Amino acid sequence: MNGALVEQVDVVVVGAGVVGLAIARAWALRGREVMVLEREAGIGMGTSSRNSEVIHAGIYYPPGSLKARLCVQGRQALYRYCDERGIPYQRCGKLIVASTTSQRDALPDLVRQAANNGVDDLVVVSREEALVLEPHLNCMGAVLSPSTGIIDSHSLMLALQGDLEQAQGLVVCHTSVSGLRANDGGMEVVCADGTRLWARCVINAAGLGACALAQQTQGLSPSFVPRAWYAKGSYFTLEGRSPFKRLIYPAPEPDRHLAGLGVHLTIDLGGQAKFGPDVEWTESPDDLQVDAVRGERFYTAVRQYWPGLPDGALHPGYAGMRPKISGPGQPAADFLIQGPATHGVPGLINLFGIESPGLTSCLAIAEHVVNLP
Repeated sequence: MNGALVEQVDVVVVGAGVVGLAIARAWALRGREVMVLEREAGIGMGTSSRNSEVIHAGIYYPPGSLKARLCVQGRQALYRYCDERGIPYQRCGKLIVASTTSQRDALPDLVRQAANNGVDDLVVVSREEALVLEPHLNCMGAVLSPSTGIIDSHSLMLALQGDLEQAQGLVVCHTSVSGLRANDGGMEVVCADGTRLWARCVINAAGLGACALAQQTQGLSPSFVPRAWYAKGSYFTLEGRSPFKRLIYPAPEPDRHLAGLGVHLTIDLGGQAKFGPDVEWTESPDDLQVDAVRGERFYTAVRQYWPGLPDGALHPGYAGMRPKISGPGQPAADFLIQGPATHGVPGLINLFGIESPGLTSCLAIAEHVVNLP
């Protein structure tokens, strides 16, 4: 896109990650003219391509939160969508393992919280029952989550893009949005190359750049723009094939809301295991190098539930960046989705802090957004 001609379009979505694509698809399937603007060379090249590719059950989030509600709704919708579109996934299940007496004693509380979120299939299992499921495991007890799974996130995004384009929607890459301006009951979109668009509705789904774009939105009060925080998460891959068939997560500690969920083991659809992500606060969302030294800490953490982890078996994999709106030492923020009823700007919808479980929740987030007043 180039030039300075003002073009009109019904809906503009900024950001072609999994959430942006899901929102664009939802609008297009309702007959709206939709254009997705993406600064990178292709879809899903940011946060959406640097995560665990886990379909979460919806266990940990505070009851009544958007994360809890949209995760449960999104998981159900995502499994249906994968079946309809032939998207590769595996409902492999997850064990949340207790390594201490206090963790074991808290497992029933975790099950009750999940039930309050609508997750009613969790089962507390004894150490002996857990070892039958995963013989290489070491624990004092565990919770089995049978509805947790893994997915090929790139295939998912390609399917969302395909549905969007089938409905006459358009994805435009290599197009960075430098600012927005409330104008004539809609929003003017200013691109870095000088192109200007006018849209009845603009959805800021820019992920790591969402807060910055909101700050560059004329007509939006700064009081509605949260501070952006960046939490880097490094992954280390396991040499050889995983001895586990399920995902293995440490049982959460009482202060789990202050950081992550510990060093957990996930597997991909090819059976390759990886550990992580850890939490490393950073000032730069572009800091995606994996420090091999951090891997030394992983061995101690992983051996709490897998004592047989061999020396030298972990290798630097990749890093992702969580687009957080809560910082170090603060309770984890909920998804923040603001429409005109909240901030008073016609035609503008901002999405902030769409981290995990954003992938799981993408279809439910899309339905939430298109139904905002």
